[in-house]
Amino acid sequence: MQAILLGIVQGLTEFLPISSTAHLILVSKWLQLDQKLTPEQLTGFVAVIQLGTVAALVIYFFPDLWGIARGFLVDHIAWIQARGALGEPARMGWLMIIGSLPVVVFGFAFKQVIEGTLTKNLYVIAGALVGLALMLTAAELFGSRRLKLEDLTWVHALVIGLGQALALIPGASRSGTTITAGLLLGLERDAAARFSFLLCIPALTGAGWLEFIREVKDFDPSLLIATVVATLAAGITGYATIAFLLYFLKAHSMFVFVVYRLLLGGVMLLLLATNRLAPV
Repeated sequence: MQAILLGIVQGLTEFLPISSTAHLILVSKWLQLDQKLTPEQLTGFVAVIQLGTVAALVIYFFPDLWGIARGFLVDHIAWIQARGALGEPARMGWLMIIGSLPVVVFGFAFKQVIEGTLTKNLYVIAGALVGLALMLTAAELFGSRRLKLEDLTWVHALVIGLGQALALIPGASRSGTTITAGLLLGLERDAAARFSFLLCIPALTGAGWLEFIREVKDFDPSLLIATVVATLAAGITGYATIAFLLYFLKAHSMFVFVVYRLLLGGVMLLLLATNRLAPV
């Protein structure tokens, strides 16, 4: 039951703009898993179940990915042979590449800081929850919401990619920072969410497998069944969450997530200030 709960939490919070890191840490503390497992065992467990959400993302967007990959290859071969211009799928492929550059650069440049105590510091996480809520509020109030996916330029992709790099701060949320950046640039809500998910695919896949390879050595074989169950729960929940958010944003604002982030961040800060929650 604990494995199923952690899998559901991972699947829900990875794609909703509410921070998976914050929720996994809080739920682990609530279940006292940080006392039952070593930090290495818990990190290894989380690294494996994250692959469930990676699979959900790839499966949901597989038709788009296949079209982008095929168009990218075919159009570039034709372009090299001077037989045509790049079509929309090839252009989207380039936007995904350009948008992925900032998180790669910042990820390697600040690797030691990101992987240090900063990652699990609840003051940092609570501050990021509140900070992004305020940014998301500004995006909702001042974003024009006139641009569609086909209106995106390489400058838009780069700025949204910089937003994704902000998600390296624990508690910020990858979907939260990228959707916020898209809204501030004038994208429609569902278009911002769709490009956010497309942009997440290379970053989340690369980071997920890198984390898995690095942490799998600390994986506890006795947790195998629990890990399989949690990974399946994360994948199924993640797939449903992607579908829900894309549908939800066609007719609703992001303010429900703003309120949730403010409440969660505020409660965490109160618990930390009263010593009812340890910072690390």
